[in-house]
Amino acid sequence: MFTPNPTSSLFTPASQRTPTWYEEYRRKLTTPEEALKAVQSGHRVYIHPGCAEPETLVHALVARKDELENVEVVHILTMGSAPYVAPDMAGHFRHRSLFTGKNVRDAVNDGRADYTPIFLNEIPALFSDGTLPLDVALVQVSPPDEHGFCSFGVGIDMTKPAAENAKIVIAEINRQTPRTLGDSFIHLHKLDHIVAVDRPMLELPRLHMTDLHSQIGAHVAELIENGSTLQMGIGGIPDAVLFHLQGKQDLGIHTEMFSDGVIDLVRQGIINNEKKTLHPGKIVASFVLGSRTLYDFIDNNPICEFHPVSYVNDPFIIAKNDKMVAINSALQVDLTGQVCADSIGYSIYSGFGGQVDFIRGAARSRGGKPVIALPSTAKNDTLSRISLHLDEGAGVVTSRGDVHYVVTEFGVAYLHGRSIRERAKALIEIAHPKFRDELTAQARKVKFL
Repeated sequence: MFTPNPTSSLFTPASQRTPTWYEEYRRKLTTPEEALKAVQSGHRVYIHPGCAEPETLVHALVARKDELENVEVVHILTMGSAPYVAPDMAGHFRHRSLFTGKNVRDAVNDGRADYTPIFLNEIPALFSDGTLPLDVALVQVSPPDEHGFCSFGVGIDMTKPAAENAKIVIAEINRQTPRTLGDSFIHLHKLDHIVAVDRPMLELPRLHMTDLHSQIGAHVAELIENGSTLQMGIGGIPDAVLFHLQGKQDLGIHTEMFSDGVIDLVRQGIINNEKKTLHPGKIVASFVLGSRTLYDFIDNNPICEFHPVSYVNDPFIIAKNDKMVAINSALQVDLTGQVCADSIGYSIYSGFGGQVDFIRGAARSRGGKPVIALPSTAKNDTLSRISLHLDEGAGVVTSRGDVHYVVTEFGVAYLHGRSIRERAKALIEIAHPKFRDELTAQARKVKFL
């Protein structure tokens, strides 16, 4: 644990005087064990998600399990270990997932945790309108600046609204958290308990780009015109799209999140945000997932402007960006264009996230292009991801009325305004060749063709 030195360069204002907030900081500074005594049985506790997860506070919370009953833990994907979903935590903690990550997936599908389907942009309202009132918010923030403001760092997302609505805010102030700009700050006055740490941030390793990813990325990149504004997620396909944007000009970013792949294009001047019709000159995002290199890039960087998802993911805000290109992934697409992105049959895999937010926003953008990109097969080419119908139990995340472009390694299918017959034909053409005859026969049997 560290205590800020008011004479150090990290904390000293230009005037060289002790910050006015310093005494308040000292009063609120405590140990993790003392801070987490604020959590009581029956409380609903929010945890800062992604790479901003306050691990010190989470472990202190779980250490109190024998003293607590029926504590609900709420968050979207986190990159930590999620010890509160272990089988022996039953009766002490129960997790409510608003987007299911790998660390809680088994618990959700075993019935030991719950999944709430929700559009990402609507999550903050759950905290403010009384649907999911929060007793305690556990957050990770940067050290305070000379005015006493801490930044939410790598994740503003729904955490800023959560902290604004929670009855108690416990902050892990981490010396290694970057100071990000925009609507991304909270003042020390609003922190009830402070735990100071100096530990490495969680990181998301960059995935290796395969030939398959490259083929899909190349097809998507062909859809992107100079002057477009982009939204994309993480993983092999988004990185491949970025790789194939060499030679493009005047691209911008308005996205719920971005990762390391954006940095090189900014440094090359390919992403300069100059043609954006909303927040020109700025990368607009809500959180990042990536490496320390990414965290150093966004630290106090005026090109990056962070806002809560209630703003960034609002389809009406997104649509204000001309030539908005939204690139999202899927697990399965049926021949009518329905997209499953959060489940494999009855098993929950992830969540809605911002897919529908951006698909709809891009559709309403002048010159916008909503894109669903996915490999044509799964399980070593033994299963077609393009199918006659979605698997039993699979949920529709993006409706067939919302889908415009579907991209696989075999090309692009444009579905908007097309009939079921035209959709089926177009999707079969970008399915894996080994499944095309079977899909054609199935489509004819049900009179799609």
